[in-house]
Amino acid sequence: MSEEGLRRRLALGVLVGGSMGLAVPALAQSARTAPTVPRTKPVVPPRPKLIALDPGHGGADPGTTGASGMHEKTVVYTVAAELERQLTAGRRYRVTLTRRGDLFVPLRERVSRARAVKADLFISLHADAHPDPGVRGATVYTLSESASDREAAALAAKENKADLVAGVDLRRQPDDVANVLIEMTQRGTINQSRSFAGIMVEALRDYGVATLPRSHRHAGFAVLTAPDVPAILLELGYLSNRADERLLLNKAHQQKLARAISAAADRYFGTRPAQPGPGPAAKKA
Repeated sequence: MSEEGLRRRLALGVLVGGSMGLAVPALAQSARTAPTVPRTKPVVPPRPKLIALDPGHGGADPGTTGASGMHEKTVVYTVAAELERQLTAGRRYRVTLTRRGDLFVPLRERVSRARAVKADLFISLHADAHPDPGVRGATVYTLSESASDREAAALAAKENKADLVAGVDLRRQPDDVANVLIEMTQRGTINQSRSFAGIMVEALRDYGVATLPRSHRHAGFAVLTAPDVPAILLELGYLSNRADERLLLNKAHQQKLARAISAAADRYFGTRPAQPGPGPAAKKA
C-alpha cells in the first residue's frame, strides 16, 4: 500500500472512531467535567390558616331577644356568614363554622368540632343582653385562670384521657407526665388567646366599633376550653341597648364588624400588613 493510501486509512479511522466515541478523549473529558445544573424543588406555599367561627346559640336556643324581636342566634349567624366571606376572599384563610344554619349544637360539641379539624383559631360570636339597657359596646373574653385549672384537671382525669393534646396521645403517658403536658399546653394556649384578644380590641377600636371599659375580660365560658386551640368569645354588642341593636341589625355595621375581625386575624397571623380603620371620625358613630 502506498504511503498516501495509508494516510487516508488512518484519517478515516480517526473520523469513524470519533463518531463512535472511541478516539475523542478531549470531548469525552469535557463531557465528564461539565457542571451539572442542580434541580430545584418547587416552592410549596404554606397552607392557609384554619379559623373556626362559632355563631352562638341556634335552633331551640335563640339566645337573647332584642327590643325589635330579633334573636341573637340570627344576628350572630349573619355576621359569621359575612366574616366567612371576607376571610376566605383571595384564599387567605380556610374557615369552618360550628353550625351551618339554624341548628342547636351543644357547647362542648362546638369545641370538639374545632379541635377535630385542627383549627388554628376559634372565634365565638355573641350579642348578649344586660340588665342595664344603657350598657352598650363590644367585649372580648378569654378563659380565666380558675376555669383553665378546672379544665386541665378534668382533662387529666383518666376517664377523659382518651384524647390527643398537642399531638400526644395521653393514654400512652403516665399520669404525672400527662398532667404536665396538659398544663403546659393549656397555659400556652391561654397566652396565645390573650394575645389575640388584645389585637381584637385594638382592631375594633380602629374600625370605629364601640367597646366597653375593660374591653378584654376573663370568664369560664365552655366554648373557650379547648386546650390546644387559641380562642376568644366576642360579644358584638348588647341587643338590650337600642343603639347597639340598631347597629347589629344594620348590614353596613355587620360588614364593619367582619372587617375588624378579619384585620385582627391578619395582624395575629401576620397574613398581611394591618389595614387602617376608617379613622377617628367613625369612632363617634
